[in-house]
Amino acid sequence: MRRRLALALLVACAVAPAAAAQSGQVAHGKELFGRYCLSCHGANGAGIQPPGTGKGYGPSLQGVGALAADFYLRTGYMPLRRVPEQPRRSRLLLSPGDIDALVAYVASLASGPAVPDPHPEQGSLAEGQKLFTDHCSGCHQVVAAGGYLTGAVAPSLDRATARQVAEAVRIGPYVMPRFTEKDLSPHQVDSLVRYIEYAKHPDDRGGWAIGRVGPVPEGLVTWFLGASTLVGVCIVIGKRLSRG
Repeated sequence: MRRRLALALLVACAVAPAAAAQSGQVAHGKELFGRYCLSCHGANGAGIQPPGTGKGYGPSLQGVGALAADFYLRTGYMPLRRVPEQPRRSRLLLSPGDIDALVAYVASLASGPAVPDPHPEQGSLAEGQKLFTDHCSGCHQVVAAGGYLTGAVAPSLDRATARQVAEAVRIGPYVMPRFTEKDLSPHQVDSLVRYIEYAKHPDDRGGWAIGRVGPVPEGLVTWFLGASTLVGVCIVIGKRLSRG
């Protein structure tokens, strides 16, 4: 009996400081939320909808969990500089500790998804390439270099971490579609992340990448070089014929 009591006391002593630290982190996150997020997302992250617009000025964050908060803050997408511009990757305004606190506060608003932990080494590169070609290349190009859409820009993924890619798949930021686990299983996400990691430093043996800007401009460069060579040959032949 005494051993059980002692064990319970040890557990309580270990849990209490952790709970206090978590509570302090959430409190700090709430302070940061009031400073950087309240004007758009409203009190308690309930969102703000300007009268007569029918559109939210800042969507509700209740139920988005740590997943969305972690993605938007660690990519520099948020805090947004101007509304309603497209969120883009930029310099982080908050320190890693402040981001941890803000993520903890948003996650405390309501039950929501946690931050994913992808394992690209367990994925299939071939499957990832096929998945990326089918679901992502229409906007991001097959080399993950990004592209332009009507009213939006699909960013290059060269700076996206494995976790950020997995987060974006589940969130669907801005105009990107959202993929649930029914659409893409965790293993398929691992494969997708593995291909994107490969696309950052692909094996170019047997080819000339030219910055990997895509097949059309690379083909134009090839035609330009070929046409220049052909013109040069014609000039040389013409001079020889004129002398003869």
